[in-house]
Amino acid sequence: MHAMHLFKSAALLTTLGLCATSVAAQEVTLRFQHFVSPASANPTYFMQPWADAIEEQSEGRIKVELYPFMQLGGAAPNQFDLIRDGAIDGGWVIPGYQPNRFPEAEAMELPFMTTKSGEEASAAAWEFTQEYLMDDFADVHVIAAHMHGPGIVHKRGASVETVEDFAGLKLRGPSRPATLLLEELGATPIGMPVPQFPEALSRGVVDGGVITWEMSPSLKLDELTDSHTDVAGDKALYNLYFIWAMNKDVYEGMPDDLRAIIDANSGMMASQWAGRAHDTGDVVGRDLMAADGNEIAQLSEAETDRIKALGADVTAAWIAEMDAKGYDGAALVESARAAVAASRSSE
Repeated sequence: MHAMHLFKSAALLTTLGLCATSVAAQEVTLRFQHFVSPASANPTYFMQPWADAIEEQSEGRIKVELYPFMQLGGAAPNQFDLIRDGAIDGGWVIPGYQPNRFPEAEAMELPFMTTKSGEEASAAAWEFTQEYLMDDFADVHVIAAHMHGPGIVHKRGASVETVEDFAGLKLRGPSRPATLLLEELGATPIGMPVPQFPEALSRGVVDGGVITWEMSPSLKLDELTDSHTDVAGDKALYNLYFIWAMNKDVYEGMPDDLRAIIDANSGMMASQWAGRAHDTGDVVGRDLMAADGNEIAQLSEAETDRIKALGADVTAAWIAEMDAKGYDGAALVESARAAVAASRSSE
């Protein structure tokens, strides 16, 4: 009897052990971090639906937890390294927050490079990434590469109507190409990540800045600024390049069937999805700014043409700078333009 009891206990322990091992091997929790409000467009229309899709398609075996406002620690400019080093499992990265580290990515951010459709721009971003940037991002696993919608000039006081109106304005810029353009326009550009923008406005450190419609409500730009100005035409004044990525070891350590679910929600479809999220949010953000009585303006075609000429100077200087660094600047610009053209024809 005693021997039988021991045998049953051993069998039970073995069964429990197998179950525990089985559950541990199947269930994966991925902690993804970003630096904006969970109510803003990308988290609302891309990140959360993406996380939900992963969980649903894995029948609950993968859980994706999203942490806004850098809640897991670190600063927005260091997000790539946090993912690479495994401090977080994944997250949203703006490579331009680390100037000169990923210089080729700047080609997508040059003045008037992309259309005003975030979805189209993101299709172009994914194509360009495949061609030029996968080696730059080899230390992480890239899920998507995308752009936002058109960048808008937001400022206190009346809207800008001419190039001359930019003179002396202290304007926040998100990236090196954006700040180069602002400088060419006669403004004083101040580079800073999104989280610092509202405080800089409220303290008078800046007069305004460039950012999307969709980010405006979460940054309280209806209260902190008075006017919002876009350029004429179908090309964006500037754009910003992002990647949605995860730690390479975490990705490669997942069981094949679960990794396949990540793969099925990656690449071109995920990139376009992320861009579409910004398009959706842009409509909401613009409507909210208008509803609050702020001035919604558009520069004339003539003034837009003047800005385009200045943008062409920025692009030419960027090409020369890239050539000096050993890159083929003209080839990068032409490839970015070709990817944008292809994204338009595929819509």
